[in-house]
Amino acid sequence: MQGRCSKTFLRRNTMFKERYSHMNAQIQPSAQVLQAVLNAAYGSKRQKSRNALRLKRSAVALTALCICLTLAMPALAATVDPIYRLMYLVSPGTAQFFMPVQTSSEDNGIKMEVVSAYIHDETAEIYVTMQDLTGDRIDKTTDLFDSYSINRPFDSSAHCELAGYEEDTKTAMFLITIDEWGGQNIAGNKITFSVREFLSHKSSYEGLEIPIRLSDIPAAEQTQTVSPNGGGGRDNQGYMEFEKNPIALIPVAPMDAFPVDGIDLTGIAYIDGKLHIQTAVKEPLDNDNHGFFYLKDKTGTQTDGNYSFSFSNQYEQPGRIDYHEYVFDIPRGKLAEYSLYGDFVTSGMKTEGKWRVTFPLENAK
Repeated sequence: MQGRCSKTFLRRNTMFKERYSHMNAQIQPSAQVLQAVLNAAYGSKRQKSRNALRLKRSAVALTALCICLTLAMPALAATVDPIYRLMYLVSPGTAQFFMPVQTSSEDNGIKMEVVSAYIHDETAEIYVTMQDLTGDRIDKTTDLFDSYSINRPFDSSAHCELAGYEEDTKTAMFLITIDEWGGQNIAGNKITFSVREFLSHKSSYEGLEIPIRLSDIPAAEQTQTVSPNGGGGRDNQGYMEFEKNPIALIPVAPMDAFPVDGIDLTGIAYIDGKLHIQTAVKEPLDNDNHGFFYLKDKTGTQTDGNYSFSFSNQYEQPGRIDYHEYVFDIPRGKLAEYSLYGDFVTSGMKTEGKWRVTFPLENAK
């Protein structure tokens, strides 16, 4: 039995070797990439420190490793992530050279595939689809949740957005846009695009009236000083420069009057003449639940908050909770003239996996 398994492995190994050798033979590293590896390997003779010596030895070992991978089995770099990460740290161009061409990837019943690419000047536009082969986890609200990464051997900026959804095949299409810095042509480079999780089945609440009598809003009895980790609003920059540690409400038990599942209303009160409204989201790394509040008067005129800030309890107790506090500079005596509204988005499902595709831009059609 052991001998049969060994022969099967050798046959598969030979097939992979021949296949990926043929693919990679069509894509050669530039002279600049090879020179960068040599420079990293041998360094400057003037570097005498132990750290520089260790770095040089590591680069030499990496160069030897790259040569072995080229001659032996190019597919190894795709299956052994630590090797690829090490190579990418030393030379992104070299790492991409050793990645085998693979325009589709399947994991956890989800298939990701590169379907087209358009290269013009310093911009690459790539369309990638994700299809659920076994269930109903992908829909028109699918969001990659900032879990994707784009590895390329040149300095650039990139972003990804949902471009469309096909109901019959349960397929979502995403547009990846990459712009190279410096205005140089990017055709001829290999790109690696990977995804580790996505959100779907989102619910949206727009123009939602919150059933709270604003004329009954009290002054806060207790407050706390917090360390913000974000914020927004038209007055946020000036306020945060003046107040590095804002004063916030102390969270109370979630209020039943708030009609959004996944977001808790944990406080509404006046602090120093300003209306504060506080929400909480549990385990925010597992969802993208968010929103904002605004006021409307009897004529329907909308008044947005002056600023907002967020903070977290992640260092105080098990289970992370992110709080967001919205501040309105509305006199308490005039608050009865308004009603409270909000727009919110909550996530219904999170799916994890390992999807990665690598493809040469000049060959994508």
